Amino acid sequence: VQLVESGGGLVQAGGSLRLSCAASRSTFSFNVMGWYRQAPGKQRELVATITTVASSTNYADSVKGRFTISRDDVKNTMYLQMNSLKPEDTAVYYCNARLLVVNSWGQGTQVTVSS
Repeated sequence: VQLVESGGGLVQAGGSLRLSCAASRSTFSFNVMGWYRQAPGKQRELVATITTVASSTNYADSVKGRFTISRDDVKNTMYLQMNSLKPEDTAVYYCNARLLVVNSWGQGTQVTVSS
C-alpha cells in the first residue's frame, strides 16, 4: 500500500494547517489509521488514531482540543486538522495505516511552527 501525505508547511504560532494522507487502496482495508510525528533528536510519537469500524479516535494529551483526525472513505483519505499550533508542534508528520500487525508508513511531511 502507498500512503502519500500533503499539507505541511510553515505557519506562525496560533495558526492552522490541515494534513492529508491519500491511500492507494480503500481505507476500509485497514484496522486503524493514524498520524505520528518526529521532531529533531526525538523519537517518533503518536499524535492521533482513528479506527475503521467505529471511527473511534484517540489523541495524544499534547494535542487534545487542538487537533482533529478524520477520514473520508470515498476519497480513501485521512486528515489531520491542526489548530492553535505551537512551536513545539514542529516535526515531520507521518501517516500510518495498520492491518493486524502490518504497518505501512508515508514518507512524511514537514510542519514548522514559528514563534
